[in-house]
Amino acid sequence: MRVAMIGTGYVGLVSGACFADFGHHVVCVDKDAGKIEALDRGVMPIYEPGLDDLVASNVRAKRLSFTTDLKGPVAEADAVFIAVGTPSRRGDGHADLSYVYAAAKEIAGALSGFTVVVTKSTVPVGTGDEVERIIREARPGVDVAVVSNPEFLREGAAIQDFKHPDRIVVGSEEERATKAMAELYRPLHLNRSPILNTGRRTAELIKYAANAFLATKITFINEIADLCERVGADVQDVSRGIGLDNRIGSKFLHAGAGYGGSCFPKDTLALIKTGQDYDAPIRIVETVAHVNETRKRAMARKVVAAVGSNLRGKTIAILGLTFKPNTDDMRDAPSIPLITALHDMGAKVRAYDPIGMEQAKKMLPELTYCEDAYQCASGADALVIVTEWEEFRALDLDRLKTMMNERPAVVDLRNIYPPGDLEQRGFVYESIGRPSRREK
Repeated sequence: MRVAMIGTGYVGLVSGACFADFGHHVVCVDKDAGKIEALDRGVMPIYEPGLDDLVASNVRAKRLSFTTDLKGPVAEADAVFIAVGTPSRRGDGHADLSYVYAAAKEIAGALSGFTVVVTKSTVPVGTGDEVERIIREARPGVDVAVVSNPEFLREGAAIQDFKHPDRIVVGSEEERATKAMAELYRPLHLNRSPILNTGRRTAELIKYAANAFLATKITFINEIADLCERVGADVQDVSRGIGLDNRIGSKFLHAGAGYGGSCFPKDTLALIKTGQDYDAPIRIVETVAHVNETRKRAMARKVVAAVGSNLRGKTIAILGLTFKPNTDDMRDAPSIPLITALHDMGAKVRAYDPIGMEQAKKMLPELTYCEDAYQCASGADALVIVTEWEEFRALDLDRLKTMMNERPAVVDLRNIYPPGDLEQRGFVYESIGRPSRREK
């Protein structure tokens, strides 16, 4: 099949490259000429493991190409995917759908013959209805079917998720469109990936409900971690104990500094606003969003507890800036409010991240950036592990001890070290939801 992918951001580029790898002919379209020129040179606009090789192999096979011209690819396409950004709208928190609607209007002018227009972007309930209205108003009588096909890609594992999905959700009101989507995803038949066919509005809500539920699991275990610290329990054992119940499951029960990234913060907020608009408030999700935002900045109190009551003039080393490992995504990363709070307390902050520092410099230009974890830790009063990159899991603790200031502290916001490993070497150690040996 011939596919036009409108948008070369995270979702559009990964989806386009994977569809091309399935054997479809894909043209990725973006208005940003600089991004298209870079993609033609093999330079990826995002960091995603394996994506550069996947793109390169499909470009060589002539199944994948990039352009700023929408008209030609859309006119030739059997399916046109809208994969543009839907950030939170400034001022009210609703999803900003201006890019989606602008794409729909432009697509309408280029359609030729029966075409399936697929909303891949994460959008509120009813967006597909509006996309169809825009297209039909611009081109009365056009032969088109509008479908919702939400993505469920984890940054850092997106290619695996696309090729081995838990489920493929297709929201369609027309049989021809349902069959076309089945053909697009036919290469996944051998993986026995289930296709869930629903109404369009249902598909749109599935995406938001899924992200809100996962955000709720994260926030739940974070609050249980706070309780563990008060009563002397271990949150990791609590997580295992409840996660072994297959009704609950073990995923997204790792206590930490709060969720961030491109999806959970904006999607929970958009779902909250949708509930309010339809007079069906989702109080649980409202609380989840509030607790999560409060938690990020509150992590600075962990540093205060480890170093002392006054951080003024103290040097704090931050390991990990991105919201999770294996990505360069800094959107709503817990590191940002934490670092801001530390600066407000008068601390001198330096940081190291294996991949995310170029993106971080755009948001935190005042930060001192280091070449590796040890340069970051040299002369520091406290080392704060914010993102659980694999290279931080096996740091030379004896070396760190000699490099840091007297009475060195490690604040482990991801619980990647056993407390005893640090404490027996003379570190002051703080983690999430676990009693330290000095408290026993």
